[in-house]
Amino acid sequence: MLALKGIIAVSSFSSNLSDRDYTVSIGQYFGRGWEIFKQFAGAFVVYTLLLTIVAIVIANLPAPLGNGSEGEPGILSSIYQLIFAPILFAGYYIVAFQIARNRPREFSDFFRGFNKFLPIFLVSLVSGVLIALGFVLLIVPGLYLAVAYLFAQPLVIDKNIDFWQALETSRQIITKKWFSFFGLAILLVLLNLAGILALGVGILVTLPWTICILTAAYENVVGLNSVSEAAP
Repeated sequence: MLALKGIIAVSSFSSNLSDRDYTVSIGQYFGRGWEIFKQFAGAFVVYTLLLTIVAIVIANLPAPLGNGSEGEPGILSSIYQLIFAPILFAGYYIVAFQIARNRPREFSDFFRGFNKFLPIFLVSLVSGVLIALGFVLLIVPGLYLAVAYLFAQPLVIDKNIDFWQALETSRQIITKKWFSFFGLAILLVLLNLAGILALGVGILVTLPWTICILTAAYENVVGLNSVSEAAP
C-alpha cells in the first residue's frame, strides 16, 4: 500500500511539472544568470579555481594514480571524475539557488552536495551511461538525452527527489521545448569556449556563469522551493 502511494505521488509530481506550459527566454536567462553570479562572483571564481587546481594535481600524479603519458585515466583521476566531481559540481547549483532565493550563503555551501551524495552521484552516473549509450546508437538519442537531462541535477538538489524521478521529470519538461534548450546549450558551449580562448582564465567566470544561467532557466520553468533542500 505504501509502495502504491509512493508510485502515485511520483507520477503526480512529474505530471504537475511536465503539464506546465512555459516559454524559453534565453536572453532573460543570461541576464538573470549574470545577476545571480555577480552577487557572489569572488566566491564562484575562487571555487572554480580550486576545482581546477584539484583536477590538475590529481591528473598529474604519477601513473597509475594520475593520467598516463598517453592520456589514459589513472585510478585517482577516474575516481575523482566519476564520484567526487559531480558532487562538487552540484555546489554551484546549491549556492546559485540560495542566491536566487535571496537567502544567506557562504563559501562552505559549495560543499553541501555531500549532504545528498547518493542521489547526486546516481543521477550523474545513470545519465552519463544513458547519454553514452545514446551516442553509440547513431548519436541522435545521446544528443537528445544530453539536453533533456539538463534539469536532472537541479531537481535532485531543489525538490529532494530520487535520481530516476529527476531524470524522467527533466526529460518530460525539456522535451516540450527541446529545440529551444538545444539552442541554449549551444550558446553555453560557445560561452565556455570563449572563456577557454581568453588565456584559459575566462573559464573561471564562464563556467559558474553557465550554472547561474541554467539556474535562471530552472527557476523560470520549474520554480524553486522556498527553502533549501541541501541543508543538513
